Amino acid sequence: MAKVTRDDVARLAGTSTAVVSYVINDGPRPVAPATRERVLAAIKELGYRPDRVAQAMASRRTDLIGLVIPDARQPFFAEMAHAVEQAAADRGKMVLVGNSDYLDEREVHYLRAFLGMRVSGLILISQGPSERAAAEIDAWDARVVLLHRRPEAIDDVAVVLDDVGGAQMVTRHLLEHGHEYVACLGGVESTPAYGDPVTDHVEGWRRAMREAGHSTDGRLFQAPYNRYDTYRVALDLLAGPDRPPALVCATDDQAIGVLRAARELGLDVPGELAVAGFDDVKEAALTDPPLTTVGSDREAMARAAVDLVLDDGVRATGSRRERVRQFPTGLVVRRSCGCGA
Repeated sequence: MAKVTRDDVARLAGTSTAVVSYVINDGPRPVAPATRERVLAAIKELGYRPDRVAQAMASRRTDLIGLVIPDARQPFFAEMAHAVEQAAADRGKMVLVGNSDYLDEREVHYLRAFLGMRVSGLILISQGPSERAAAEIDAWDARVVLLHRRPEAIDDVAVVLDDVGGAQMVTRHLLEHGHEYVACLGGVESTPAYGDPVTDHVEGWRRAMREAGHSTDGRLFQAPYNRYDTYRVALDLLAGPDRPPALVCATDDQAIGVLRAARELGLDVPGELAVAGFDDVKEAALTDPPLTTVGSDREAMARAAVDLVLDDGVRATGSRRERVRQFPTGLVVRRSCGCGA
């Protein structure tokens, strides 16, 4: 059976192929309602399906956005990916998602794959594009928006949080409960020294401790970002002789692992150990006790990232449009810190 083409639809509807294109793509020129109905009826009768690949080859763009995240198993990234997908759908776009597993080679793999599919742009939740990744982006002249990471280059386009301020705020809150000091559960040895949100959370903790006249020496501990590995780290930390009276975690997923370890060791939270996290994932309200944390408007951040990746004007020479958009954080007080216990 011969493939139905746009010419076939135009012949049956009694229009030009350009008019068929305007109906299919909803523009760029208006089509009279009666003519639109004839075209739609012809499409239905013939069973015509637009060739999106051919359209992409012709226009050099598809209706796809590539999104690379570190690990969809972690609630924050899963919720952010969902928010990006919703924001993209509102703009008539679809999202391709790849998990880098915090590996440069995996990130490069997805960049190549998505760019080869001629995506409209890329949104990266990344530890920072490696030299190989940057080379791929430059070779394709790709549109890229960094999400949840401060840019290193002045001309990068990014959507970020006030991570330092948020961590500073939640650390102050724990100190206000009268604890001798607050310890911090940060990232791992490979966590970048600049621009990474976890690095900024640690910096915010340091600032709040210094403001209060407390030392941070020996009070910063490393832990993976996920709850499962953090649970094992916390078992050792909380069972030791130097158990901290309060602990701020760089992520909620870490804090959930800490709460599990505390329960297993028979520690009362917040009576013997106050705990706070960062991200306000949905599970934070369901932990026992509910987790005090730092929240943000992820939906607004996702909309900003999608708008930026599709905005031609932001990349125009001499453009005054805002290239880096920072969103505020807010303290979400629950019972794990000692409030309302």
